[in-house]
Amino acid sequence: MAASDQEHVPVTVQGFTVVPLKFSEDKPAHCLYLKEHSVRENDSSHPRNRTLFVLNVPPYCNEDCVKQLFTPCGKIVQVYLHDKPTSAAPPSGGSRYFPVGLTTPGFKVAYIVFKNALAVKHACKLSYETPLVLNSPEKTISSTGLHKWCRQYAARRVDVKELQAEIEDYMAKFDTKQEEETQRLKDQEGVADEEGWVTVTRVGKNKGTPRTEARKKHLTKRETKRRKEKELLNFYAFQFKETKKDQIATLRKKFEEDKQKISVMKAARKFKPY
Repeated sequence: MAASDQEHVPVTVQGFTVVPLKFSEDKPAHCLYLKEHSVRENDSSHPRNRTLFVLNVPPYCNEDCVKQLFTPCGKIVQVYLHDKPTSAAPPSGGSRYFPVGLTTPGFKVAYIVFKNALAVKHACKLSYETPLVLNSPEKTISSTGLHKWCRQYAARRVDVKELQAEIEDYMAKFDTKQEEETQRLKDQEGVADEEGWVTVTRVGKNKGTPRTEARKKHLTKRETKRRKEKELLNFYAFQFKETKKDQIATLRKKFEEDKQKISVMKAARKFKPY
């Protein structure tokens, strides 16, 4: 085999293709492990034959970095980054101040969805001898050092007007959702379900506290706890014994006092026929 052919032979470990990754040309290589993602059922977010599964993605790689690295293999439709392997797509929605789903900083797992299935085959044939380079003199994908710190500091700066607008929008959606839920409960009241059961009431005088089974259990638990706190006076065995001894001693003392009173009354009694 020629030397040029050996350079393009991929290195595989337990079914994963090993691809070196460098932050820049002068940095040490870091290995990515990738293979074709296979699922039993067809998933819209991770389509079969068009999804590349990548392990050991470093923390400095975001979606744009991953897309730039694997674009030479084919056109990329979507990149998903997860903390651990999963078949679900990352939660959508949210905003800068109210994100949906919190991620843990560290190494990630990537799912790269290509437009064509042939791109996954090309990615799995990447050579171990030709590492992927994230930053080069011609292109810079991920910032580092002072530029990175400045970008992170600017991202943490809060725009008061933007934050106020997002809060108002969030509260408006929350109020609408609460009104819809209240109206749904009112519509269900007094209406028989499929089995013939009728919901008499779902909301009490305090509209913020629905009369559910969980609420009833909570009240019962709180009342039981309050009753037990009152009964903790003689909780321990020695306390119960001491209380009994005190009660017996008090009864004996009172009995002796009553005996003395009866003796005095008998001695003071005299026979007076006239």
